[in-house]
Amino acid sequence: MPQLAPDELAVCDSNFLSDANVGGDAHETDSTHAIVTVTTVTVNLQLNVTIWVPASASQHVIEHEQGHREISERFYQDADKLAAKIAAPYLGKKFEISGTDLHGELSRSLQKMGDEITEEYSRELNPNPTQLRYDAITDHSRNDVSAKDAVAQALSESGQIK
Repeated sequence: MPQLAPDELAVCDSNFLSDANVGGDAHETDSTHAIVTVTTVTVNLQLNVTIWVPASASQHVIEHEQGHREISERFYQDADKLAAKIAAPYLGKKFEISGTDLHGELSRSLQKMGDEITEEYSRELNPNPTQLRYDAITDHSRNDVSAKDAVAQALSESGQIK
């Protein structure tokens, strides 16, 4: 179990993973220049959730940590749509590469695009404000607000539930 912050009784760690892979076809215009067309974008997504609670944790604290898990899973539920929206403008994109090693330059350029997509996904997904709001509603499980009600309120306020 990791070190707890002063206001924490337990911890829920949600790790959203993404890896974008971009593929393209290069049409050489001469020995040191090519025009590349992006032909594929694949974004692999994963959510890992780990909950740590002390053996002495009350049911209320356990339910609170499960609420954090539920919020993460709700964000992950639409993660594929978000990734597709971010990746869509890259498909069909054309750009020029140059250099004495066109194959290497192609690989670097496509990797850079994949990194950009991955970074944008992480920026836009951002469940942290909703998780913080949930903790504010429940006072980190110290008040009598039910986890279920607090999850619904935090998700509603964040626009995740319409």
